[in-house]
Amino acid sequence: MMKKYKYLVAASALAIVLMAFNIKPKPVKVYLIGDSTVADYTLDEGYMQKKYPITGWGQVFQQFLNKNNLKSLKHLIKSDSAIVVDKAKGGRSTRTFFEEGRWKDVLSTLENNDLVLIQFGHNDAAKDKPERYVDIPGYKDFLRMYVKETREKGALPILITPVTRNYPWKDGKLGSTHGEYPQAVKDVAKELNVPIIDLTSLSADFFSTKGNEFVSKHYFMNLDSGKYQAYPKGQKDNTHFQPDGAKEVARLVYEGLKEISGAQN
Repeated sequence: MMKKYKYLVAASALAIVLMAFNIKPKPVKVYLIGDSTVADYTLDEGYMQKKYPITGWGQVFQQFLNKNNLKSLKHLIKSDSAIVVDKAKGGRSTRTFFEEGRWKDVLSTLENNDLVLIQFGHNDAAKDKPERYVDIPGYKDFLRMYVKETREKGALPILITPVTRNYPWKDGKLGSTHGEYPQAVKDVAKELNVPIIDLTSLSADFFSTKGNEFVSKHYFMNLDSGKYQAYPKGQKDNTHFQPDGAKEVARLVYEGLKEISGAQN
């Protein structure tokens, strides 16, 4: 009996020691860099009064990284928890995001096994706005830089083609306004062996299943007058999202992450 008692005491003590050293892995940070379609507008002062309902997909992405969903992303996220760090900012191209020191800010806290999701293109393609415009060769160069410097930190870069705008529609299908930029992302992904989510195609295909009228009313920022404090005269905007649109795009990104075959670093 005494031997059994001693054994139980020893086993209990061992269990306590093991519990003490059972340190849970810290959350993986999932950085988002990009433009207004990705941005978190709740970080702006007076969001509900001045900007709501505009919503970037990054703003609602955290809900897709819950514990259950992370089981489907264990090939990418080496932890049982993840925190979205949305550094995207409206009006930024691959070049201006770098020039303003926004990328330096990300690098300063980027750690081994973190993820960096990279979606630019809307502003790079703006030839009429030279302060942000980046041609295709320059666009590729900046994407290469983001990929290489992410990898130098031991983190995983994931390239994302620009999410579609709500035009042009033809024969019930939504096309693309992004010209050669989505292909440029694919070229860099292939060249550097980087995981990629073709959000241009995914979003166009999904919106096409919903139809122009539904998407325009419920997903993009086409607002009736008097409905929202920030837009008393209404709004006609087929680039930026209402909350439901942002959520659907965030879901597409999550589904895209699930489809990535494995971490390529």
